[in-house]
Amino acid sequence: MSNPLLSSLRRHSLPALLVMAGGLCLMSVSAAAQDRPTFTPYPVAVLQGLDKITARISTFEAPVEQPVVFGSLEIMVRTCQKRPPEEPPESAAFLEITEQKPGEAASRLFTGWMFASSPALNGLQHPVYDVWLLDCKRAE
Repeated sequence: MSNPLLSSLRRHSLPALLVMAGGLCLMSVSAAAQDRPTFTPYPVAVLQGLDKITARISTFEAPVEQPVVFGSLEIMVRTCQKRPPEEPPESAAFLEITEQKPGEAASRLFTGWMFASSPALNGLQHPVYDVWLLDCKRAE
C-alpha cells in the first residue's frame, strides 16, 4: 500500500509541497525566519586592492555612498553590512565599480555583493586590479 504523502513528496517541488502542507508550512517558515542571522548596516567598508602590475596591495576605507578611487577604478559602496558579534562572522557590501581611462567614457566593470569570508565568490574580474572586501566598520 502506498502512502499518498510520500508519493506527493517524490512528484512535487518544494514550493508545491509548501502549498500542500498548509498550516504546517507556516510554522516551519516562521521558525526558519527566526533562525536567519541579522545584519547591521555600517557606514564604512574596508577594502583591499591589488595592483597586478606593481604587485602592491593597498588597504583603504570607502564610506557608503561616497566614491573612492583606486588606480583607474572608481568604487562606490552602496551598503556595507555585518553580522553581530554573537553570530558567525560575515561582512557583505554591495559595490559598483567603474573604470575611467583617460580620453574614454567610463565603463561599469562590477555591480554586486562581495563577501569578506569568500573573496573569490563574487570578485572583480580585471586584468590590472583586484578588489575585495575585508570588513565593515563604524566611522572614526
